[in-house]
Amino acid sequence: MLITKIVFPPLYHYFGSMIDKIIALEKTARQLEPSQVERKTIWEQGMTYIEDFIETLPLKKAYQAADCPQLSNLVITEEAKPFEQLLAIVREEVDHAGINSASGGHLGYIPGGALWASAIGDLLVAATNRYAGIFFSCPGAVIMENQLIRWLCSLVGFPATAHGNLSSGGSIASLIAITTARDQHGIQAEKVRSAVIYFTQQMHHCLHKALHITGLGEAVFRIIPMNAQYQMDIYALENQLAMDVAAGLRPFMVIATAGTTDTGAMDELDAIASICEQYQAWFHVDAAYGGFFILVDELKEKFKGIERADSLVMDPHKGLFLPFGTGVALIKDGQALLAAHAHQAAYMVDAYGFEEINPADCGPELTKHFRGLRMWLPLHLHGLSVFRDCLAEKLLLCRYFHERIQEMGFETGPYPALSITLFRYPAEEVNAFNQRLLAALHRDGRFFFSSTLINGEVWIRCAVLNFRTHLQEIRLALEMIGEHLVVVSG
Repeated sequence: MLITKIVFPPLYHYFGSMIDKIIALEKTARQLEPSQVERKTIWEQGMTYIEDFIETLPLKKAYQAADCPQLSNLVITEEAKPFEQLLAIVREEVDHAGINSASGGHLGYIPGGALWASAIGDLLVAATNRYAGIFFSCPGAVIMENQLIRWLCSLVGFPATAHGNLSSGGSIASLIAITTARDQHGIQAEKVRSAVIYFTQQMHHCLHKALHITGLGEAVFRIIPMNAQYQMDIYALENQLAMDVAAGLRPFMVIATAGTTDTGAMDELDAIASICEQYQAWFHVDAAYGGFFILVDELKEKFKGIERADSLVMDPHKGLFLPFGTGVALIKDGQALLAAHAHQAAYMVDAYGFEEINPADCGPELTKHFRGLRMWLPLHLHGLSVFRDCLAEKLLLCRYFHERIQEMGFETGPYPALSITLFRYPAEEVNAFNQRLLAALHRDGRFFFSSTLINGEVWIRCAVLNFRTHLQEIRLALEMIGEHLVVVSG
């Protein structure tokens, strides 16, 4: 067979104009890859800023009300801006205004603080940009995250068949758990209105969002009363379940909390687990804030029953002091988790057939940020005992604050179950007085406190969980409160 050789004209004859355009565009596009010298300059300026930020944290306010005029008026243009100008805006109008979450004076919401080792982990992740959603893409990242999940499962007493997902926080972790529960219990559309979900007024609002997103917003919600310690009333729960069954409804899920955001209360997990087993209801535990206190030997008894949960949520960006954007959902039945979230696509066929569970099959995220390194690195670098002692310190600091604030004439809520306590001054027009006191504390800003409403009463919250908060910060915060109490009272 005669094979005719095909002779192509010179390449430039066909593509010359296109190549000229490509070369011209490449020259501009390469500006996105700074040279080694440029990288070093930016790195040195950035690191100088970070070092100054950390070293001067004790001198900075924990809260600062401020406008952001430069940032508000800055627009993206075709022209480049110098790094120094942009860094100055970050310094003056991002890291200067609002709540200083890194500060040891942040005693308002649930502070974590962001460990330095985690920041280095995030830098490595961002620079190398490994995709952590599937084993095929980055085996090491998936192995690392799965190891962390297995460790967390063992920490709460879940079996080897359990699994989970490192998420962006408690909100997505809760969504993962609620979705798994819905599918495992077969709550299709026609069954939603007869399904009953039980919780207290102090259930975190991210769970309300998760119930809405999963189509469970029209289920029957039962708000169970709380006792004097702000715990779910066990007898009220049991009675409500019995009445609902008698009425032909289906108890679907009980949501307990291991450390409420409002008061730090710990529900009686073991008793609730027994009721859930009796009625075959899914038992979910929101341990986003309090879960890692299980590391403290003194508190282990409070967590009895957490191992009986069907699902739970923990936030490493709270109790492990990691940067924001680190949550975890744990599901006792790992297969139920996969059944609710795993999907396949034709273009992904090369990625299937490996033994490791893919994180992308365990939640809504397919583009999966490699969160594992920010958690793995500090745990190995510092060792678990340091985290355990740091949590124990925060527990005692909160107790110290609780007792000292009473000596200053304040009313307090229940003795702290974990590291949150409530206080208010018993003045006339008590709500208005404590709102004025809180406003004065915010104007001062050296230490940041927040407030909550419980049965229509204003309470100021002290939440001790920043790894930079120590005895000195608590004593100075008490002094600040005393100074403004005199002024507001006068």
